[in-house]
Amino acid sequence: MSAASAPEQTPSPYRHLLLAVDFLPESEIAITRAVQMRDRFGARLSLVHVVEYVPSAAQYAGGAFIAEPLLPEHGMLEQELITAARRDLEALGERLGLAPADCLIEAGPTGRSIQHVARDLGVDLIVVGVHEHTWLGRLLGSTSNDLLRHEVCDLLAVRLS
Repeated sequence: MSAASAPEQTPSPYRHLLLAVDFLPESEIAITRAVQMRDRFGARLSLVHVVEYVPSAAQYAGGAFIAEPLLPEHGMLEQELITAARRDLEALGERLGLAPADCLIEAGPTGRSIQHVARDLGVDLIVVGVHEHTWLGRLLGSTSNDLLRHEVCDLLAVRLS
């Protein structure tokens, strides 16, 4: 076969994938899809878990929900959530053969935090699991909708059962 008739090699469309993880058992399918894409394209895979902001009990004082007796001192609950998430993320990263530097924890609004990580890392594709929404979730929107509205890169939304 001559060089002129050889099939042309096209570069992989995805060189760096970002998988947003929430550690729920039903999210395993999103992990599987991300690993399949990593292997298919020979891409780098990074993980991100976002710990949502936990407001202090004082912020609930004006409403019907007062959480003062339930929440630890200001900032302690968020730190405990980050510590637990780091442990789970490191275990998942090890299972997937990822370097610790590719396992990231963020704190803040989920969609915005994922966007910032994706932009900072220069990823080509974000993989997220999409949960079935309750009426409140449909009213407030979803992480995948938020990511679509702020086009950072391609988005693969994996339907979770």
